[in-house]
Amino acid sequence: MDFHELEAFIALSRCLHFARAAASVHTSPSGLSRLLARLEEELGVRLFERDTRRVELTAEGQTFQAFAAESLHRREELRLRLGAGDGKLRGFLKVYASVTACYSILPPFAAALAARHPELRLSVETGDPAGAVEIIREGRAELALAALPAEGFPDLDCFSVRRTPLVLASSSDGPFGNLNLGHDSRIAEPAMSPADQDIRLREVLVSVPLILPRTGLARERIDRWTRERNFKPIIAAESAGNEAILALARLGLGLALVPRLVLENGPFAEGLVLYDAGPAFGEYDIGFVLRSAAGGPEAGKHLRMAIGELLPLTYPEGAWRTFDRTKKEKP
Repeated sequence: MDFHELEAFIALSRCLHFARAAASVHTSPSGLSRLLARLEEELGVRLFERDTRRVELTAEGQTFQAFAAESLHRREELRLRLGAGDGKLRGFLKVYASVTACYSILPPFAAALAARHPELRLSVETGDPAGAVEIIREGRAELALAALPAEGFPDLDCFSVRRTPLVLASSSDGPFGNLNLGHDSRIAEPAMSPADQDIRLREVLVSVPLILPRTGLARERIDRWTRERNFKPIIAAESAGNEAILALARLGLGLALVPRLVLENGPFAEGLVLYDAGPAFGEYDIGFVLRSAAGGPEAGKHLRMAIGELLPLTYPEGAWRTFDRTKKEKP
């Protein structure tokens, strides 16, 4: 077996979808199937149970997944150690980010990285920002963009780039395109007082279906808000990723809860009406998450220190966040 085979196996074990995994490692589904067959023949076990409708890891596959991930991680450590002799950073910097973050936050960092470390290239994986922190903890990426909780993370460094409020959106020509929630945030008109808007918001959300993220900070916020107001919302759909949530909103299924950032300076606001939720769900910081420069594998410290130096230069209005248990949000 070689590293390409390990990378292909890891890709399939994470998404459990042959076409998507094959595309991520630049091969065809049939090529990936042949590669997997070679691995299984070499190991003498089945790594996946698969038929025309499903792909699942076997117990042996789960064991091999840990080995493959560790092997790829050790290769990366070795590459960094061998390349550190002349002080230059080479290879790939693995970044995890949502599609929105890729066009709204990441471009200045990509430009600064290319100018300062021309032999270090970005390798970006896109996905649901709710999973960003675990991806850093698992070592699948060196840097991720995520929503930052008020207290930060005890085991990771955080660099806040900007704040964004949580808002509600629906199809402009759908059944929920003309709700009275205080004011349409696109129109400059006086809003209700925060107390009145909170009352009105509850009146609306008791009966209007919602489109929500499955997990993450936004979901925690609205779950807490509805629980404190003693009602159980109607959930029309749950999805991973804000872009998918807005696509469902365009179908007229209900009100989508998303960070306003997703609708700013991008293609996702077309056909949607945006409602200001007032202070109900609050704002949160969007920023970078990475392992501490002082912790983690020794071979990656040079890389993490370089990232730590580059972030404040790229985003001068940003700020490092330290873990503060006293700011922990209520569950």
